[in-house]
Amino acid sequence: MCGRYAMALRPSQVRRLFQADNMPVDEAPADEGDGSPRSSYNFAPGYYGTIYRAEDSYGYHSLHSFAGLVEGEADANAQGKGAGHSAVDEDTHKEGKDGKRVRYKLQTMKWGLIPSWSKRAPDYGTLLKTINCRDDSLSHPGGLWGSMKLRKRCVVVAEGFYEWLHPPGKKDKIPHYVKRKDGKLMLFAGLWDCIRWEDNETQEAREEWTYTIITTSSNEQLRFLHDRMPVIFEPGSEEFWRWLDPQRREWSGELQGCLRPFEGELEVYPVAREVGKVGKDDPSFVIPIQEKESKGSIKNFFAKAGKGGGKGHEKGGMAGDQGEEAEGERKPPPSSPVKAVKREADTTPLKGEPPFKKTETAPSPSPSPIKEYTSPIKPTTTTTKGKISAMKNVSKSPVKSKVKAGGGAEQSLKITHFFGK
Repeated sequence: MCGRYAMALRPSQVRRLFQADNMPVDEAPADEGDGSPRSSYNFAPGYYGTIYRAEDSYGYHSLHSFAGLVEGEADANAQGKGAGHSAVDEDTHKEGKDGKRVRYKLQTMKWGLIPSWSKRAPDYGTLLKTINCRDDSLSHPGGLWGSMKLRKRCVVVAEGFYEWLHPPGKKDKIPHYVKRKDGKLMLFAGLWDCIRWEDNETQEAREEWTYTIITTSSNEQLRFLHDRMPVIFEPGSEEFWRWLDPQRREWSGELQGCLRPFEGELEVYPVAREVGKVGKDDPSFVIPIQEKESKGSIKNFFAKAGKGGGKGHEKGGMAGDQGEEAEGERKPPPSSPVKAVKREADTTPLKGEPPFKKTETAPSPSPSPIKEYTSPIKPTTTTTKGKISAMKNVSKSPVKSKVKAGGGAEQSLKITHFFGK
């Protein structure tokens, strides 16, 4: 299955790469303007793509001159007959009946094949059903592809394709990008057709060139991802030229034998989920992304903590992932250790009773290296109302006791008198 692929190269770039691999390009669309293919890292059905095919002798010429031909076609033809053609001119299947070399061209077509015998204008719903063609459906005579497989064979130019992995028990599908490990172009086996109709509104004759990608069983490397994959040709291989040979007008075992799983080495890795949205286009779609980075990364850890912390601060505390607690019943998070608070015993004397004596604790078995500090300041003999002595760690001022000395007026005893008791 191939429902999305990447093709961001311009026709001029494709032309140079083809000629470098000894594949002639006698005609190509312009990089921009009318008739130019779409460049996209997220190539979807209905887009205009780049296909490579041999010129046929069945009168399938455009109603108007092929739009967007690259300037300097004569120079390109000369290049095709030169070094770019030295290895292929000797092959008999590169020559037509008149002994002349077969011309090959890059052409703009819409992805989603509409048969020429269709009686209505192509729409997106119809295109979507014919973006792929199974290889086993071509082994039987007749059918939807019966006329196209005999003389309308082509190669679809791409850089790589996407496939979605559906892990068992999970709803989300993970997009993966597949490309050649050697970095070369991916050349898919395809079929093309041209439909012509009359526009009911303008009463003008119109035409649409469309194509489909042929799929076969997945090779061992892609079996974990999907049970189908596009048929991929090696550039300039024997199967490549056999598939494009315009003189092969009868379906044979040799042509069927071209449709087999790719034997080369591929590179497969997960990519951004945004590639699943039609219309989104970004170079990052072909850059690998690890699943662990998208779920368990340290960046996402702090992102979650920030969201939880913000929610908690609005309530005056930390809510986190454990949920918010009622005011006054908040508990520290499980990971935070609870520190004990040492409290002094209440030594405030009751009314009418002498103050408590502070019991001395036994010294520690292991002597402390810090010597005990003795203050040189003696306790004061007077007290101020509302203040406590600096030498006594109590919560309230001790109660004053008043006695009569020799039956005379009341006198206040010194505060040291209480400690004497």
